[in-house]
Amino acid sequence: MNTNDRKDMNRDPITGAPGSHPLGTGVGATGGVLAGAAIGSAFGPIGTLVGGAIGAAGGAAAGHAVAERVDPTAESEYWRSNYQMRPYYQSSYDYDTDYAPAYAYGSDARARYAGRAWDSGLENDLKSGWEKAKAKSRLTWEQAKDAVRDAWNRDDRTYRTYDATDRYYRTQFADKDRDPRFDYDTDYRPAYRYGTYARSNQLDRDWDDSVERDLERGWDKAKGTSRMGWQDAKSSVKDAWHGVERVLPGDADNDGL
Repeated sequence: MNTNDRKDMNRDPITGAPGSHPLGTGVGATGGVLAGAAIGSAFGPIGTLVGGAIGAAGGAAAGHAVAERVDPTAESEYWRSNYQMRPYYQSSYDYDTDYAPAYAYGSDARARYAGRAWDSGLENDLKSGWEKAKAKSRLTWEQAKDAVRDAWNRDDRTYRTYDATDRYYRTQFADKDRDPRFDYDTDYRPAYRYGTYARSNQLDRDWDDSVERDLERGWDKAKGTSRMGWQDAKSSVKDAWHGVERVLPGDADNDGL
């Protein structure tokens, strides 16, 4: 995803990809930490998860990971734009036929094996399933496995990021004066997640009137179950925008990405 795509929130206020799902239509997450360094990693900004509505999902539990998964449309667009820059790329293979199945396999594996870390046991399990999952891809497992893990790692950071922000803002929620018409899970959490996602995809922008107008235009599409209008949600979105790098400082779970 290039800088222009990140700035153009009018394509889609969440992903910038045609046909992608808004953050508010379903977000959940599992494990780990949020850190500014991770957001700036080689894997680009965090993705968005889709599935059940936020209020129904409850979020941040491994049991929800299958129902709430990374948006395949937006991720496909991300990898299509970036696969040729990855160290394992070979020019004799193309995206649609060869690499797309590997990325989809890694993303699906991260959703299915939510409670597992990437290790030799998991890699062996995925190796045994590659021939059935590869469709028309010409990649052997040895050629595909780095792309599979790329998608796994990127999705894993998405799940971990939303889990970290969920836990942080849920803790803060009880300590602040809140509008009694709204509750955390249904109403405020979509606003915090919207601000988190927007900031991670707008690294070259500061919060100003222009950003606020962009986010206001996108809120109705992104809000999901939230009953809050923009004026009700704005302060929470702004709080999350400014709080991305302070939610959990450092990058202890970055694994060198």
